[in-house]
Amino acid sequence: MSDSVSLIDPPPTESRDAARIADVKAWLASQFEASAKEVPAFEYTSRSVAHLYNLATLSQAKTKAANIVAADFRQKAAEYRSQAARIREILENVGLAQESLPSNVVSSAQVLANVANLLNIRDTELSSFLVAMGDISLRKTAVEEKRAKVQKESKILLDYTRKAIARLTYLKRTLGQLEDDVAPCEAQMENWKTNLAVMASKERQYLQQYNNYKVSIFCYHCVGV
Repeated sequence: MSDSVSLIDPPPTESRDAARIADVKAWLASQFEASAKEVPAFEYTSRSVAHLYNLATLSQAKTKAANIVAADFRQKAAEYRSQAARIREILENVGLAQESLPSNVVSSAQVLANVANLLNIRDTELSSFLVAMGDISLRKTAVEEKRAKVQKESKILLDYTRKAIARLTYLKRTLGQLEDDVAPCEAQMENWKTNLAVMASKERQYLQQYNNYKVSIFCYHCVGV
């Protein structure tokens, strides 16, 4: 019974985890081997293996892409060297080798090549230079238009800022004046309150006197009758 159990394949998850651990170990070994160092010891947990496996996959993909680009660059460089050798041979056959040309011609050719590289063109044809210069002129015009627009917007914002500062100054001055008027107004209000209290007292006094007069007049009429 135990023999039959040992022949059962491990679960797919365990097989996948074991394969990932093996891939991670191989990748770490290759990375540290390039630096002449040993892989540090650590515990291979599910979380660390998953993280390192993702890093390894990403690193390998980038390495593969870089190798493809590098191979393409090497192929282009070989083609350029072959083309340069062919052009050099043609120039030598017609007596236009660089060694036989005057120094001013060599300097002019070098300047022309530098300008072509600066303009990002692959040849020194006049039409290519004209197209490149036209493109630069269009870009310059676009930049000038954007700069004019930004300057206009900056001027508008500056005008708004100045008006806002002027209004803020006016409000501060008005607030200061109102604060200065608070004390006199409070004193005037206290004076009015005092006068109102005196007038209310006088009103009660006069009403009392009026009532007294009414009573006196009523009594007088009653006695007369």
